[in-house]
Amino acid sequence: MAKTEIRFAERMAQLGTESAFEVLARSQELEAQGQEVVHFEIGQPNFPTPVHISEAAYDAICSGYTSYTPAAGLPAARAVIAHHVSRTRGVSVSPEQVVITPGAKPIIFFTALALLDPGDEVIYPDPGFPIYASALAFVEARPVPLPLLESEGFRFRLDDLVAAISERTKLLILNSPHNPTGSCLTQADLQAIAALAERHDFYILADEIYSRLIYDGKHQSILSLPGMAARTILLDGFSKTYAMTGWRLGYGVAPRAIAQQFERLAINSYSCTCSFTQMAGIAALTGSQQPVENMVAELQQRRDVLVAGLNALPGIQCRQPAGAFYVFPNVQQLSLNSHDLATYLLEEAGIAVLAGTAFGRYGRGYLRFAYTTSLDNIYKALERMQVAIAKLG
Repeated sequence: MAKTEIRFAERMAQLGTESAFEVLARSQELEAQGQEVVHFEIGQPNFPTPVHISEAAYDAICSGYTSYTPAAGLPAARAVIAHHVSRTRGVSVSPEQVVITPGAKPIIFFTALALLDPGDEVIYPDPGFPIYASALAFVEARPVPLPLLESEGFRFRLDDLVAAISERTKLLILNSPHNPTGSCLTQADLQAIAALAERHDFYILADEIYSRLIYDGKHQSILSLPGMAARTILLDGFSKTYAMTGWRLGYGVAPRAIAQQFERLAINSYSCTCSFTQMAGIAALTGSQQPVENMVAELQQRRDVLVAGLNALPGIQCRQPAGAFYVFPNVQQLSLNSHDLATYLLEEAGIAVLAGTAFGRYGRGYLRFAYTTSLDNIYKALERMQVAIAKLG
């Protein structure tokens, strides 16, 4: 029988991927061959989930939290998240505005599916999390990249944002603290954005998954500004703050009418989020925050060592990020482009990093390091990089 060629739907060609997982797979191949690899490619904290959170999940399983939940989440969990967001953003949020999801990525897709028609324009940060552009293309919206510039501290120029807005602009995506650069928007940035959103009548998707990972200053949220609760979808979750990446627990907070559409999408896609992980989420938000504080202090120490070490290497300049757990060094003075340099560092030095172009065209000439590994590994990687760069000549 002749083999039948599978003809996939055309929309599948629009979906991108995350290079981090591709580099991780190649790293693991090298490790299987006996090569030691220092991992900077995956944005996954190398800390254990705090014990009281794991215990809450175990207790929930033993107590029967193993069944379906309402599609938008357990009422108790939605209430705790609403209280947390109200307290941290200084704005009144009701449980009916909260939709709990298996990880935070569904909120990106739900926003695109619920709000965007083909041809609607969406402004998004570049370099930026690659799933933004992927989700937009999937629904046939028009992605409009907004360059984040090193000269501006990896923030956008207001003039560039104004120039990107058109009569078809439906949504602006913000990510602060930012992946891959670690930059943070200022209160002045947010006030300017809010004024433009009101004037041109577009929505905001505020990706604040790193909101608790701040080293310099305080987190600023556009949701806190007057009038912005009516046009903002907040994306947040537990993966980064509580080292719960594998638990798959995130949430969105949106105007009630939008939250109801998210709930419909949840029913039609995954039914509901795991019940006992939601109970673990309650414990995370209501229990001791000392593990979070300890993790942030350790990450800050790693940041400082890595930034100083990279700046000491010839041909590399690295800004100090204000949040998240990424650095985005400029490698344009080296003889290899960022993609070839990332490959060279992995194959020749056992250092797994990502090329800046994995995050968009404005990432050309940069690398991304996720400092989610130990200080010992950071020192080891810096020593290896010094040798590897010297060989480039």
